[in-house]
Amino acid sequence: MRGLLVVNPNATTTTPRAREVLINSLSYQFHLETITTDHRGHAAELGARARADGVDAVIALGGDGTANEIVNGMLGDQGPGPDVPAFGIVPGGSANVFSRSIGFPQDPIEATGELISALRERRTRTIGLGRADERWFLCNAGLGIDAEIIKAMEEARAKGKSATPTRYLMTTLRQFFSGTDRRTSSLVVLRTGEEPVRGVFLAIIQNSSPWTYLGAMAVNPSPDASYQTGLDLWALRSMSVTSGLINSRRMLMKSKPKSTNSVLMLHDQNEFTIACHRPTALQVDGEGLGDVDDVRFTSHADALRVFA
Repeated sequence: MRGLLVVNPNATTTTPRAREVLINSLSYQFHLETITTDHRGHAAELGARARADGVDAVIALGGDGTANEIVNGMLGDQGPGPDVPAFGIVPGGSANVFSRSIGFPQDPIEATGELISALRERRTRTIGLGRADERWFLCNAGLGIDAEIIKAMEEARAKGKSATPTRYLMTTLRQFFSGTDRRTSSLVVLRTGEEPVRGVFLAIIQNSSPWTYLGAMAVNPSPDASYQTGLDLWALRSMSVTSGLINSRRMLMKSKPKSTNSVLMLHDQNEFTIACHRPTALQVDGEGLGDVDDVRFTSHADALRVFA
């Protein structure tokens, strides 16, 4: 088998020794090529090349952003198909939502052991993916303050600051109280055959559960989201402090949340569109994509084979 290992040199939770262990271990399973990314979009280029060259498997050493780039490169405009390489990951990011969602431990060394076991046994599962217009996503997408927080975190990392749970929490609070418009909603949820849902401030779209992690704690607005169903939508219709506190608490609880006057919840959706009254920030898998006017979200079953 031919394999490609894509290494993000900025992976925050790995060491040179851990990378060496991974490369040596994978070399026993594949005729392996290892490439370290050196610019934004490089991982997508490598994913596209791997599919074109008939590579059997692509392994990422990095976080959710690296995984997202590779998968977008492999699927591109062609979409799913039997020639798409199987995908595996060793977590090297800050949240590592994707690797944790498919059952891998957070520790890179332990995750390497799990991945090698799956490779040795040729153990894969097929998962569904989401798509925001033309951009594929593994775990989640967001419009509004969610994406604004991602943008602020990216700016902090560009200044050399680490993406710690404390910094994420402080950034969230700062964005909520002073960085976003909490008085005027900008989003409308549109579904075929249904009345438009207006007055939405924030939309979180999940393809898997949980949405993200705050350290070891799962944050889960849509706990029924799954790679085996369509997309789940959690849409916030109030940005009052009281509503924010109540809904934040519900996200951290293990009980199943429900739609309320302040929150719209939709489960197992094949398609919907979110229209924006003004340009609104969009993120997919923790990567900011800038401001958009509207986004069509679609679910694609059995789109990707992953080692798990």
